[in-house]
Amino acid sequence: MAQVVLGLGGCVDYELKLSASILEKLIREYRIHAVDITPSAPVNGERDLVVSVLAYLKQGGGGEHFVASSAALQAFAARFPHRTTIGGTSVRAAITMSRFGVPSTLHLVSLNDVIRRQLPADCDYVCSGEEDTCYPHLIVQYDQDLRVQAGDIDIRAPFPNRLIYVNDPANESMLLSDDLGDLLVDARVFLVSGFNAMRDRDLLDDRLSTLRRHMQRLPPEAVVYFEDAGYHEPAFSRRVRDVLLEFIDIYGLNEDEMQGHLGHTVDLLSPAEMERALTALRTLIPVPTLVLHTKYWSAAYGTNAAGYAHALDQAIVAASTRYSHGDNYTDRQYELTRSRPRRPEAKEFAAALERRMGEVVRCVPSLKLDAAQPTTIGLGDTFVGGFLAALVQRETAS
Repeated sequence: MAQVVLGLGGCVDYELKLSASILEKLIREYRIHAVDITPSAPVNGERDLVVSVLAYLKQGGGGEHFVASSAALQAFAARFPHRTTIGGTSVRAAITMSRFGVPSTLHLVSLNDVIRRQLPADCDYVCSGEEDTCYPHLIVQYDQDLRVQAGDIDIRAPFPNRLIYVNDPANESMLLSDDLGDLLVDARVFLVSGFNAMRDRDLLDDRLSTLRRHMQRLPPEAVVYFEDAGYHEPAFSRRVRDVLLEFIDIYGLNEDEMQGHLGHTVDLLSPAEMERALTALRTLIPVPTLVLHTKYWSAAYGTNAAGYAHALDQAIVAASTRYSHGDNYTDRQYELTRSRPRRPEAKEFAAALERRMGEVVRCVPSLKLDAAQPTTIGLGDTFVGGFLAALVQRETAS
């Protein structure tokens, strides 16, 4: 019996942290100038990848991009010390849920010995691939105030964040296993994520049709949580949402994805702006509940918002512990993180937003953290795992 099913893809990650000296060397090597740094240019080779990184670094943003050359990913990773981990929203959520004693079953599209070794012992899986494959994703993190100076370029990162660069045929194809429907028959929770890597419209429609057929077998009481992401083909985001909308109970996203949907930036600490943003977002995405997780706070907006307060809080603490201590954090570090004070500006904002919007919103402020070397990779995935674990634990307790 698979009570928690997490899908739809997973991967191997090369995790690295940017350093100014190596970036400055690359700027000189590729003769990159300030005028070259544009935020939306395609990433075809290593020079384009460096330009993309600098554009995000300048604004302190995060994002995900398709890279036409897998060799460029390998070359860039080889320039920095890096470690090999496993990732994808579903996989990192499974790792987090395991820490809370909640087992799960993964739907994978790619499998190899790295994934087999690093998955938690209580995590089962099915895989649609017939043979082992490995298409590593490049996960780039950078610290706040990282400064890069070379030629006419002088950039200082205003915030820490992470970037994802991908050339992954397995996740791009997103073949679904015939066993998925059987897993969903007894599911209490089903996480849907991963379509963002697809680039072929006809193939996407085929996979969505197949997924809908599998999801017809979900029990009526099952909770379907859809986690947004940076789509390699931005137009596909709405297509996926429209096709799956009737099944989705909770739609999760971060501030970058929210602002992408709205088409403009939003002051995350302005109750008036966020009230307008949430209202507009739910018009675009009319699901029962939106869950928005940001660096300052996380909020549930919609049906039974107050009922998700504990899940929001557990998700924030899990992501904050990873931010402060990396993915090998101890139970003691989790407890110490949980006892930290909330960010004062976030507390003030959360109270004001709830006063403005009433019972339809519950906002939980983030913790005040002072990590010297924060981990910015996988925070959203960890948030999802903490949130879903809380939902399962609540049902088990009742």
